[in-house]
Formats: sequence, C-alpha cells, structure tokens
Amino acid sequence: MSADLQATTAVARPEERMHVTRPSTRLRNVEFGLLLLALAVGAAAMLLVQFGALGHVDPHLFTLIGGLAVLVLAMHVVLRFAARDADPFILPIVTTLNGIGIAEIYRIDISPTGLARHTDDGTHQIAWTALGIGAAILTLLVVRNHRVLQRYTYIAMLVGIVLLLLPLIPGFGENVRGARIWVHVGDLSFQPGEIAKIALAVFFAGFLVARRDSLAMAGPKVLGLRLPRARDLGPILVVWVLAVGVIVFEHDLGTGLLLFGMFVAMLYVATGRTSWILLGLVLAGLGAWVASRALDYVGDRFHNWLHAFDPSVYNAQGGSYQIVQAIFGLAHGGLFGTGLGQGRPDLTPVAASDFIMASIGEELGLVGVFAILCLYLLFVSRGFRVGFAGPDDFGKLFAVGLSFVFALQVFTVVGGIMRVIPNTGLTTPFLAAGGSSLIANWMIAALLLRVSDTVRGGRRMVI
Repeated sequence: MSADLQATTAVARPEERMHVTRPSTRLRNVEFGLLLLALAVGAAAMLLVQFGALGHVDPHLFTLIGGLAVLVLAMHVVLRFAARDADPFILPIVTTLNGIGIAEIYRIDISPTGLARHTDDGTHQIAWTALGIGAAILTLLVVRNHRVLQRYTYIAMLVGIVLLLLPLIPGFGENVRGARIWVHVGDLSFQPGEIAKIALAVFFAGFLVARRDSLAMAGPKVLGLRLPRARDLGPILVVWVLAVGVIVFEHDLGTGLLLFGMFVAMLYVATGRTSWILLGLVLAGLGAWVASRALDYVGDRFHNWLHAFDPSVYNAQGGSYQIVQAIFGLAHGGLFGTGLGQGRPDLTPVAASDFIMASIGEELGLVGVFAILCLYLLFVSRGFRVGFAGPDDFGKLFAVGLSFVFALQVFTVVGGIMRVIPNTGLTTPFLAAGGSSLIANWMIAALLLRVSDTVRGGRRMVI
C-alpha cells in the first residue's frame, strides 16, 4: 500500500502543478500585456502634450518616464514571486491613470500664461510616483497575508487618530489655503490624513468583525424600519464625532466625509442592516447642516455651489470663480476635447491638483472623462470583487472599505467639479498633483493586490 500511495502521489503532483502554476502564470501574463498597453498610453499622452504645446519633444523627460516604467515592471516581477494569484487588472489600471495624470500636470506646467504656478509639478509628480511604487512594493513584501493586520486592530486605531491629530500640533502643522491638514518637516510637507485612512480601515474592519453580532441585533421598529439597539449606537456616534472634529478643527470637509462614509459602508456590509445606512445618512445630513451654519468656510462652499453664476459671488474674494472656470473649460472641451496640449487648463486656479479633472475634460473631452471614469469604476469593482470573494470576514470588510473610500473620493471630486455637490477640496486619485495622496493610493492598490492573492490562493488550496 505504501508503494501504491507513492505512485498516486507521483501522479498527482504534475496534475497539481497543471492546475495551480499555470493559472497563476496566466494571470501574471495577462497583467504584463496590460501593463505594456498602460505604459504605451502614458508615453503617448506625454508625447502628444509636448507636440501640442511645444512642438518638440524633451528627451530628458522620457528618461524619467522610462525610469518609472522600470519601477512598474519591477513591481510586476515582485507580484510574480510574492503574489502570484493577485488580481491582474489593478496594477495596469493605476499605471494608466498615473501616466495620464503626469502628462496633464506637465502640460499645465508648460503653459505660457494663465493662473498656473510655473513650477516643476510634473517632474515632482514623477518623483512622487517613484516613491509611491516603492511604497507599494514594500507593502507587498511586508504584508504577506492580510489577515495578520487583524492582530493590530487597536494599534491601527491609535496610529490613525495620531496621524489625524498631527496637523493640530503647534509648530508642526501647516495651514494651506485655509485647511490645517499638512505637516511640515524640514523641506518636506505631507498630509498624514491620507495614511490615516488606511490605518482606520484596518481598525474598522477588525472592530466590526469582533462586534458584528451585537451590531446586527434587532432593535425597536419605527415606521416599519427595524432600527439598531440604543446600546449599539456608540461606535457610529464616536466615528461621527471624529469626522466632525476633523471638519471643525482642521477645516477638512473632504477627509471627514470620507472617514464617516467608509465606516457606514463597512458597517452595512458587516451587518446587512439597511437601518445603519439610513442612520448614517441622517447623521451626515445633520453634520453638514450644522457645519454650514456654524463654520464660515463650509457655509461659503455651499453658497458658492448654489449661486456659482451670480456675478457678486463669481467676483468675490474666495467666491465661485474657480468652479465656474472649470465648468467653462469642460464646456470648451465638448465631446472630443481640444487635444492634449491644445487647451487652456491653466486658466483654472489649482488646475493641476484639485481641478485636474476639469483640465483633462477640456483637452480630452467628454469621451476622455468617460474613459477615465470607466477605469475608476473597473478599479472599484475589482476591489469589491476581491472583498466579496474572500472566505474571511476581515478581508471582506477591509477590501470593501478601501474600495468604497476610493469610490467616494472620486465621486466627491468629480461631483464638485461638475457642480453636482459642493466642492470638498479632495484630490482625484492617481491623477492630481500631490505626493501624500499618490503614495497612499499606491499602498491601497498594493493592499488590494495582497488580499486578492490571499483569496485566490486560499481557494486554490481548498480545491
């Protein structure tokens, strides 16, 4: 029987390799092909920008872009060895978005006139992208299994809160355009709130896994809707107070909205109770109403949103000039855009960061904006797919939380530019100029890749 067992094992091992190694290799091969396409899109965008705006090509810039391509391919190689079963679409998507963002930021840099600050934001964005890719590779190598993060639930909470409070420390925090969300260390400035989102996502996922049963318990029935028990309202009220605190003391409407929205979404996924969503919307509406009347900067944003085309608002200091210029730029782009390098995105203040979607909409038109939104939609859908396919509750909540906060950020930014909602001051992921956001988003992509690898690998082992 021992010989029979050995023979059976000898036959089974090649079969196992057929069903395990080949699918993993196929995933990475698909990713490699899509990566080449993504890099070609970024290079073509940069080429068109230079021809359209300058009429010639700067070879030095393509040397820098080539360095980024090497880093992206290095991350692909790391995935082949450290995360063979990771989702093959996430890395090409973020590479495409990042490449288009670099091209458009550089285009605004070389604008001959206008309101753009003539700095090297495009070159800086390339450097920040390199750091972001490095942070993503490091995340993949350090976090070998996402379930390990659940052990650090309350440490993540402490880290997240400390990061949110850092800008409030006198002499350490920095006030930029009315928002105290920056930390200045030497010549380096960064937004700790961007990393705090990831830490708090770990905490929310771990906390909700531990408290899911009690939070899902039925409470009193009001107007046909079963509400949560009063004793279980503590967590959502604490997060609501935290979000309001960020809005009040740091003048950061966007981050407060993202944190509260992420918690409510994860709470709904953990419990399946629609009442939590309704309660979250009520608290969000209450917070927005109170903030618009108690805080001048929030009230001004609502006023500029509602009366953007009023001449008195348009011409006022801190009025609606920026949002109206962005709308004019989108209208100028029309359906197919003016062409890369052929528009005037520099006429919109802060065009390279907060309003980069308006710049892209002017030069690529509605078709280009729709294509970029489709890439965002695909990224979020892959994140949700990764979360709901996982066998463990922590991985599901963690992946869904990261994907939802990404989707919510895109919605608030694009909605603010198109005057669907008030402007929140957030930046467009992977497109806008800014190092803190770019590094954090690359880390989010790496974490989703890690979760997807663990999920696929776990299913393969079970089979």
